[in-house]
Amino acid sequence: MSKVKALVITGFGLNCEKETTAAFEYVGAEVSMVHLNDLIAGKRSLKEFQILAFIGGFSFGDHLGAGTVFANRVHFRLHDELKEFIADGKLIIGICNGFQTISRLGIVPALNGNYFVQQAALAHNDSGVFRDDWCVLRANPASPCVFTKGIDLIRLPLRHGEGKFVADDATLKQIEAKNLVAFRYANADGSLATEFPANPNGSLNSIAGICDETGRVFGLMPHPEAFLSPYNSPTWTADQLKGDLPKEGDGVAIFRNAVEYLA
Repeated sequence: MSKVKALVITGFGLNCEKETTAAFEYVGAEVSMVHLNDLIAGKRSLKEFQILAFIGGFSFGDHLGAGTVFANRVHFRLHDELKEFIADGKLIIGICNGFQTISRLGIVPALNGNYFVQQAALAHNDSGVFRDDWCVLRANPASPCVFTKGIDLIRLPLRHGEGKFVADDATLKQIEAKNLVAFRYANADGSLATEFPANPNGSLNSIAGICDETGRVFGLMPHPEAFLSPYNSPTWTADQLKGDLPKEGDGVAIFRNAVEYLA
């Protein structure tokens, strides 16, 4: 059986391509790192792939707002290809800057199948500063999200200055009613995190990640690709002494779900 093929878009200040590639390769995918300009120029095509990753970093220096310029380039140069990619039942993940990009691009939450119209955004953290920390997330078992199936609590690193999920009241009600919230920030005991620092940015309804109604387009602010090995954890020495050191990092499950869904 041929391997699932994943595309990691690179360039213009993005900086998580090696980790994201390692994540997909670890769970059995064949990965290509392709610069956005090469996609636009037609040197490679989205048609070659089944998974598309919008990765973390600081695309275009976050000028005009995080992910905005990158989203505009994709929208005006790759709109038809991306629309076909989604219609063909393929998977998209946006991580951190990638989440900012796909929300501005309007492919998540894409309520009522209304793609390419922005309905939500990631705003500046309530703290007013860049946050570099670890967080606990609780998955929503009722969500259609392909990437979060079988996950309950998960711990991941985060690093962002614009991670506060915002939407107008009507949009937020629809997102909640349709269970499009895939991850929420949680306290260590798994309860909903409403206060800083467990909710690191002040996100409405403690939202850390959402999907579209198909469950195949998913965005989240924390970085699953940065927790592939148990030794990535800041508590690995204590975990090892207690005999609780896992075989792999929590982030692996998200990528494995994607590859197994397509395989």
